[in-house]
Amino acid sequence: MTATPAEPYTPSAPSARHTHSRAPRPEPHNRAPRPEPHNRAPRPEPGSRAPRPESYRRRSPVRDAVALLALPLLAALVLPAAFAGGGTRRWFGGRAEGQRAEAQAAKDAAAAAFYELDTAQRDLRISIETITAVDDSPGARRAADGFAALGRRIDEVSHQYINAVDAHDLDRDDLEASAASRARAELTAAKEELGRVKQELDRFAQGLGPLLGTAETQLARLVPAVERARQGLLAASNALDAVRGSGLKADDLAARLAALAPELTKLNQGAGQHGVRETLERADRVVREAEAVRAEAERLPEKAAEIDHRLVSLRTRAEALGTRAGQVPQVLSELRRRFVAACWQDLQQVPDQAARDVEQAQLKLREARAARDEQRWPDATSLLSTVRALLNHTDEAVSAAGDRLRRLNAVQKDPQQEIDRTRFAIRDAQRLAMTGRSTPEPRHARPLDDSVGRLDRAIATLEGRHPDYWHFLTETEAVRQNVGRVVDLIRKERGAGA
Repeated sequence: MTATPAEPYTPSAPSARHTHSRAPRPEPHNRAPRPEPHNRAPRPEPGSRAPRPESYRRRSPVRDAVALLALPLLAALVLPAAFAGGGTRRWFGGRAEGQRAEAQAAKDAAAAAFYELDTAQRDLRISIETITAVDDSPGARRAADGFAALGRRIDEVSHQYINAVDAHDLDRDDLEASAASRARAELTAAKEELGRVKQELDRFAQGLGPLLGTAETQLARLVPAVERARQGLLAASNALDAVRGSGLKADDLAARLAALAPELTKLNQGAGQHGVRETLERADRVVREAEAVRAEAERLPEKAAEIDHRLVSLRTRAEALGTRAGQVPQVLSELRRRFVAACWQDLQQVPDQAARDVEQAQLKLREARAARDEQRWPDATSLLSTVRALLNHTDEAVSAAGDRLRRLNAVQKDPQQEIDRTRFAIRDAQRLAMTGRSTPEPRHARPLDDSVGRLDRAIATLEGRHPDYWHFLTETEAVRQNVGRVVDLIRKERGAGA
């Protein structure tokens, strides 16, 4: 047999056992790169086979088995170092991590309670500001003082919560279990205090119901009231523009409307600056005054026409009274000729007074005409009222002279008609006083008896050569007036008794 030379071991084809059972060695952290040796041979070109070193020996199976047995032990020593490297926190912290989690939960709960308290305080502050803006009663002042006291209490518990948060850093890597436990206890206590103050705040807010309802009612009136004032001013301004467009000046109305401009400015500044109650009162006042200006502006054309009509009417009346006053001397002449002095003596000044009144009325009419042309409406109205009063006085005086002559003529012709008229009034009153009674009341019978005697005495004055008919007429008129008062007294007493 011919012996064949032994084939040397080649590493280019490793066995399957070596490929699946050998794990790569992990690189240790912070290991410096291995320096390259200076006498390393150059790498062969791709595709060419590197020459084997002289010291190459054949790898034995026993050596490979020992290497495979050492790999699990090496991996067990290397892996914990790899996961614990870089200064990171331990994954399984034990009791300290549990206390940290509880402290963090207490911190979150305290933060939620702080937020709820802050929100409730903000809402209640709005309510208090609403009440104090509208109401200045003792109850509103007590509510404001109570809220201020609650605010101080809220500041105290808020500082307690903030101090507890600032005193503990729950994100520290070296947080101890005892520190986490203290943090949890302090944060829990802060949360409970925040909750108790929140309950006090809620009870206080519930007690503000009536005051807040009244204030909100006032505030609900505020915006419509201010809007009505603005619309009223706008309507008055439009009405004034329309009047001016028709040729009327209306300077007095324009001045009144301009005086409302500062009030509008204060309304625009709002209730926050001037108060709700004052703003409501100002708005109501502006509405009333603006409505008055608008109404007068719309009525101004009618008023101008009315003044024109009164000017014409009073001028005509003054002319007619002047004509009638010129006839008074003739009436007085007839009275003097036919009757005694007592019948006409009080009428002696009528002609001169009537002439003066008519002349004065005509002068005032000219002044009123000038005031109307200048559109000084109040002056024109006042002057026309003066003219009317003068003409009324003149009319009464002139009419008195004519009426005196007519009545004296009638009684001179037949005085019995006046006597019968007066006696009828007395008898009618006497029958009323006796109705339902056997004897009249003294307070009723006495004035009626006096009236009978007064009438008899007046009738007696007609006897003689020159009777005073005017005295007779005045006496009978006075008797009828007294009888009329007795009748009214009887009817009122019986009406009250019924």
